[in-house]
Amino acid sequence: MTVGDRVFGFSVEGAAQAELAVQSYHAPIPPSLDFPGAAALPAAIETATRALDQLGVGSGSTLLINGAAGNVDSAAVRLAVVRGGRVSGTASPASHEYLRSLGAEPVAYGAGLVERVRALAPDGVDVALDVAGNGMLPELIELADSPEHVVTVADFAGAQEHGATFSRGDTGRAVHALAEIGELIEAGCFSLPVAQTFPLAEIAEAHRVSEDGHVRGKLVLLIGRCGRDDRA
Repeated sequence: MTVGDRVFGFSVEGAAQAELAVQSYHAPIPPSLDFPGAAALPAAIETATRALDQLGVGSGSTLLINGAAGNVDSAAVRLAVVRGGRVSGTASPASHEYLRSLGAEPVAYGAGLVERVRALAPDGVDVALDVAGNGMLPELIELADSPEHVVTVADFAGAQEHGATFSRGDTGRAVHALAEIGELIEAGCFSLPVAQTFPLAEIAEAHRVSEDGHVRGKLVLLIGRCGRDDRA
């Protein structure tokens, strides 16, 4: 990497917002992306890839994703489909058409989840990924037939209680995702839209929008002249 190269990545030294940061891992920005689009990628694709790797998702796998319409979860849907998996995802009815557009079979949240999933997959699923952290690990374990077949990125206490795997970056990162995602993006097989950008001075507003929970796509902070240039 030399000065002037277009790269994106992330740091494992801590999570914060700053004008300058030291990247622990980086890769070239795909040619079709601008800087905000590239800044949206690392956390979501690394987390999703790490979980899919831990579950061993590949061609022919049947995967249930609990909470499938957000950023990490929709990235996991797209990446699992690229791997040749059959994906079902839980979401509110308003997000079902969106999940279909990603290649997943939508399932409604809430009571009766096991029965609804079995209607789609009578023999259950091979593996399950929990991104919602909404207390559904027992149902996911029942559908996947074992806590060994369930990974959560959102429910540490539930994983401890029920024996599922809690996926965390400090036990190993799926850094290969950074190098691989460019080819998928350029081939039209993956996208992660930027929902809204904010200048760094408006970080508090960005957090408010994020906590509202109704954003589809990533929120990106822009660094520069009041956030109006292309450096993210």
